[in-house]
Amino acid sequence: MANTEAQRSVLMLCGDYMEDYEAMVPFQALQAYGVSVDAVCPGKKAGDVCRTAIHDFRGHQTYSESRGHNFTLNATFEDVEVSKYDGLVIPGGRAPEYLSVDDSVIKLVKKFSDSGKPIASICHGQLILAGAGSVKGRKCTAYPAVKPVLVAAGAHWVEPDTMSACAVHENIITGVTYESHPEFIQLFVKALGGTIKGSEKRILFLCGDYMEDYEVKVPFQSLQALGCHVDAVCPKKAAGDKCVTAVHDFEGDQTYTEKPGHDFTLTANFEGIDASSYDALVIPGGRAPEYLALDGSVIKLVKEFMEAEKPVASICHGQQILAAAGVLKGRKCTAYPAVKLQVVLSGAKWLEPDPIDRCYTDGNLVTGAAWPGHPQFISQLMALLGVRVSF
Repeated sequence: MANTEAQRSVLMLCGDYMEDYEAMVPFQALQAYGVSVDAVCPGKKAGDVCRTAIHDFRGHQTYSESRGHNFTLNATFEDVEVSKYDGLVIPGGRAPEYLSVDDSVIKLVKKFSDSGKPIASICHGQLILAGAGSVKGRKCTAYPAVKPVLVAAGAHWVEPDTMSACAVHENIITGVTYESHPEFIQLFVKALGGTIKGSEKRILFLCGDYMEDYEVKVPFQSLQALGCHVDAVCPKKAAGDKCVTAVHDFEGDQTYTEKPGHDFTLTANFEGIDASSYDALVIPGGRAPEYLALDGSVIKLVKEFMEAEKPVASICHGQQILAAAGVLKGRKCTAYPAVKLQVVLSGAKWLEPDPIDRCYTDGNLVTGAAWPGHPQFISQLMALLGVRVSF
């Protein structure tokens, strides 16, 4: 949790091969805003893992699929009491296909639906709403392939004009794909009674090929959901170009494993970028920092943010860039443990990331060790920016 006292509590309904982003982005974003999130799966308990799927759009007639991160549940399905929660989140992916015919799941969703509590469902998650009879007579959108089921279930289908569209009808919030997350999460926060303040901020992300998948998308969309203007740039690439990402996970080996992640679309040109027009800089980890640290234009940009004492938030291997820029001398800093040598040699005071989700703020600098720390990482950056969510 990012905050010691949660202001709201929500349940997330998980299953094997739910879409990777569609689970982790709302899970960590809501925690960063001060919401307690319990993730459960039928037949599994707290500490168990759900495998996830990466669904992407690469020019074929339908989405591609590959293996995503392992998602660790933090609560037990059999222990769930609906009365303890203020809302429900349903990720998409392939999990809803079998969850929609699970009697225990349908019973749970009906309780939320009948209570009038907010339900936010995305992509294929609406299959579960259809199975529970919760879309009858309601306006509803989803991934287009789900349309026939929703129409058969009595929903008023809302044709999505883009893959980032959302629809709202009473207590039901629906989104088309993970590209809907900024509006989808913002609508859910509003439905929970939340108010966002200080969101008129401009934030720049420093990207590169094989940056870690979660470490770019989770903070990027979490900040967009707050209403911030967020740009992503990469040297030698332009707005609309893509960066490939890497899934780094912890699966019992001596170091992390790597798998291909989603493609990430850049939103601005690196050439001619003006640091003075942004309020903060975010540096994702992964393998991209290894080569970005050798790029003089990247080093110049980072120095401009640090010298202006604007918030800079860097996670995992991102601190390789800070070390190369010579901006860590005398600063307190953490990073992925394998980067400790570079951090220490750069003159920083090493802060042990124990546990691995521990993040630290030193003046204008926020550092984290790995993607499990996103709730703290985002929350601490929000504090520096003066962005707040209140309920």
